[in-house]
Amino acid sequence: MPTDHTTEAGPPREPAPPPEPASAPDQDPAPEAGAASAPAPGAGGYRAVLAVREFRAVFAAHLLSLLGVVVSELALTVLVYDLTGSPLLSALTFALGFLPYVVGGTLFAGVADRYPARRVLVTCDLICAGCVAVMVLPASPVAVLLALRCVVAAVAPVFTGTRTAALTDILGEGDLYVLGRSLLRLVSQSALFVGFGAGGALLTVLSPRGAITFTVVTFLCSAVLLRLGTRDRPARAASGPGGPLLKESLAGARALLGDRRIRGLLLLFWVPAFFVVAPEALAAPYVDEIGAGPAALGLLMCATAVGHIGAELYVGTALAPGARSRIVLPVAAVGLLPLVLYAFRPGMALTLAALVLAGAGAAYVIGLDQWFVDAVPECLRGRAMTLLTAGLMTVQGLGMALAGLAAEFFPVHQVVASSGAVGTLCTLLLVVEVRRTRIRYRSARQG
Repeated sequence: MPTDHTTEAGPPREPAPPPEPASAPDQDPAPEAGAASAPAPGAGGYRAVLAVREFRAVFAAHLLSLLGVVVSELALTVLVYDLTGSPLLSALTFALGFLPYVVGGTLFAGVADRYPARRVLVTCDLICAGCVAVMVLPASPVAVLLALRCVVAAVAPVFTGTRTAALTDILGEGDLYVLGRSLLRLVSQSALFVGFGAGGALLTVLSPRGAITFTVVTFLCSAVLLRLGTRDRPARAASGPGGPLLKESLAGARALLGDRRIRGLLLLFWVPAFFVVAPEALAAPYVDEIGAGPAALGLLMCATAVGHIGAELYVGTALAPGARSRIVLPVAAVGLLPLVLYAFRPGMALTLAALVLAGAGAAYVIGLDQWFVDAVPECLRGRAMTLLTAGLMTVQGLGMALAGLAAEFFPVHQVVASSGAVGTLCTLLLVVEVRRTRIRYRSARQG
């Protein structure tokens, strides 16, 4: 674990230009000092990550809590609808899973660097378990249910950002970290299928509140796994708490967004994610528009995730670190183009192919993970990962909302096609910017 922590004091300043990422697009990455050797490409890479005992605890905790969250989202939506009969309030329970991310990720991000990671992770799990336990109480009114949903969503980016930063301590900052991030992301994609299936099955034998109880158990089990399965490392800010948390969190956000390289990388995570959610948000009206049957809706909802999982598994197992790095900008540039096919209102086969290809375009993120961790100073890493997570969830929520708004005035197929076209243009501009910052940082290092 790195021990050279930098204490922040005074007004935030733009971070000094970090070293050029070892995995720049046109060169093979150099090995990280003091980190585990990067595994050779192939399935052994993922096996090497799972061979790390601490990562196995993090992985199991992630799987448990994620399944619990997905089940609770489904059960809570049913519960709110049963109590109110309101489709709007029922849908709002899903929206509240996105919107508070920006609050938690911006105002509380300083927690990730101010306190030891294990303490933050366990505390977040216990807070979420407590909130969900109150939801189970029969006396909890709808307003309380929605408020508690907001609290859980606000805690989530702090937990995720802290865990992501902690992975660099557990796995090093090289290829093991990248593959560890990839595994957690693959589990997140896959858990949607398993979680919604499990939630539906639970609701056939339990009441909605009974199904939500399952989430309390998963959060508590996650807390136990993290407490017993990970080391107690010191906080990244070596001096410990100092100054108001809000000020520290906002100062970290300003420092990160004020750095041209880091800002460009963050936007390269966020902008494609903003546009790629349009077909998912509009899947139901699109099925109605083309006159497809109910089964088509489920296929459309799964297609993007299937493409993402397949492509990321291939990139993680078949490509070496240098190759993963070289495909980042080209794949990001064209990843949204398949959505333009919607302009021709294709049949189900071509529509599914377009969605699978758009999902596969997200495989550029596995190389981008390495660039990002290389660019962020150690003292800001927890806040950087929290900001990244909060931004991703927020832009996806906004993207869904704006796609739905646009579909009120234009045909659904035109909205999705426009998302692909405009998103491609915006991503191309970002690709140019990120390439320029790479050249700038290389020159600063050589100078």
